[in-house]
Amino acid sequence: MRPRFLLDEHLRRAIQEQLREMHVRRIGDAGVPPLATPDPDILTWIERNNYILVTNNRTTMPRHLTEHLQAGGHVPGILCFPQRTSIGTYISELRKVWNSFAPEQYQDVIQYLP
Repeated sequence: MRPRFLLDEHLRRAIQEQLREMHVRRIGDAGVPPLATPDPDILTWIERNNYILVTNNRTTMPRHLTEHLQAGGHVPGILCFPQRTSIGTYISELRKVWNSFAPEQYQDVIQYLP
């Protein structure tokens, strides 16, 4: 099983373009949450659609995840990068996750990368 990634709208589209061999969508694309979707709604969407969220939101996302889990929700996972991460680092780290993916490693947690 390979992961599916949903990029936060604040991440550059170039990340998605460089990972064409993977299933990578970006908030605002057709069929995924639209731009400006609140974080709690994004967590519900990734749970229902089995996507791992890729974000650089280290401020509010941990709180929203805690609230989501306390309400009985689950998520396939959240990969959280520092604000000033290079595109190359995103690509490298997402390829590592793709190649070594084990769903239980990411379920219901935020993994801080790199």
